[in-house]
Amino acid sequence: MHYGSRLQVVLVSLLAICLVAGLAAVMLFAFIPGGNGKVRAPILLVVFIVTLVISTISVTLLLRWLLRPYRQLVGEAERAPLSARPIKGQDEAEFVLETFQSVISQLQSQQRTLETLSAQASERADSAQMFSERIVASVPSGLIAFDAQGQATMVNAPAHALIEANGKAEGQHLDVLLRKTPDLAAMVDSCLRTGELFRREEVTTTNKTGQLRRLGVTVAPIDPITEHGTRGALCLLTDISEVTQLREQVALKNNLESLGEMSAGLAHEFKNALATLHGYAQLIQTLELDDKGNAAAKALLSEVRSLSTMVTAFLNFARPQPLQLTTVSLKELIEECSTELSAVFAHHRVALVITGSCPNIQADERMLRQAILNLMRNAAEAIDEDRSDRRVTVYSSHETLTTDQDWVQIEITDSGPGIPLTDLQRIFIPFFTTKSKGHGVGLALAHRVITEHGGTLTASNAASGGALFTIRLPG
Repeated sequence: MHYGSRLQVVLVSLLAICLVAGLAAVMLFAFIPGGNGKVRAPILLVVFIVTLVISTISVTLLLRWLLRPYRQLVGEAERAPLSARPIKGQDEAEFVLETFQSVISQLQSQQRTLETLSAQASERADSAQMFSERIVASVPSGLIAFDAQGQATMVNAPAHALIEANGKAEGQHLDVLLRKTPDLAAMVDSCLRTGELFRREEVTTTNKTGQLRRLGVTVAPIDPITEHGTRGALCLLTDISEVTQLREQVALKNNLESLGEMSAGLAHEFKNALATLHGYAQLIQTLELDDKGNAAAKALLSEVRSLSTMVTAFLNFARPQPLQLTTVSLKELIEECSTELSAVFAHHRVALVITGSCPNIQADERMLRQAILNLMRNAAEAIDEDRSDRRVTVYSSHETLTTDQDWVQIEITDSGPGIPLTDLQRIFIPFFTTKSKGHGVGLALAHRVITEHGGTLTASNAASGGALFTIRLPG
């Protein structure tokens, strides 16, 4: 029980006792028979006066206690701000009531203001979040955010496509999300553990069709390193496959031009010597020789002719001729190449499938035919003898980019074992070959012809496992 409640009980009890005592004294002296009235009168008066004094004091204290909250209320009203306090009138109760009504009205007004400000703040927060989400979604590069445990908290659409994520990417662990790019997963893990920054790194992966894709990667910690590690990591991805291919093609073109310039003179001297050897070999065949001599002379002449063919091909590569541009029908050109190579395809028991269509282009017909012939012949020769599926597919298409530039694309695919990854960057270098009877000049010559036409020639492995050569020419 509180102190005020105990005091109230004591005062009420004391007042009741006094009243009862006074009443008892009056009744005692009034109803008891006998006795001297003069003697009882002073006693009765004293009892009455004592009872009255005690009752008055008790009532006064009780009233003071009862009015104490009211006095506190008046004091608080007097201390209220002038803007919220009315002019004090005659009636104190009215003054208190008006003061607190004004305070309540002001509090309600402030509450409405706070509710308005809270709604505005919530609206601004929602707007900021939506704006942030739009920015992240509009970033053309891939963006992935990981928390401290390696869980993906945000993956935008370009990143989802680059890493070829399955289903909802948010919430997946980096080992699952980046399973196709283990090098990138190792970078993110190292960044989360040590706070290491990886800037402009390059990782390789393969897409659904089996083609090699190169990604430019930047991995940075979200917060500075602490004793418990970083709070997360941010990963920025960019597909740099085309840029890398163009860079490599430019470097290859420059190297091949330098190689051609240095080797042209040497090849010319070889050709002169081979012409002399060819003449001597033919002269030996006119002499009267035995069977062994005739066989040796025939073998010598065959080798000289083979070397002469190789040197001629290398000279054609080393000394490029200016293009003679004419209107060329690619459809007719591919059909002519298939007719010319029909004996080669029949010898290797390979079926040729030609699909698609494309418009006419401006090109040097003779040089372009030579390039396509080399690619189709290589495709037929790349299929092993023990393979049951023996097929070469030539698919042509046409596309228009946003820059209003038309491009013609020719894809030559075989059903062979494909190209080893270690050889993909070297197959266009002169004299590099994996064939036992090849010279390694055909692909280099085809690459030079296509680049001189302003196009590109790339090599990769198809999804089926065979080699895929892609020609892109301006339409």
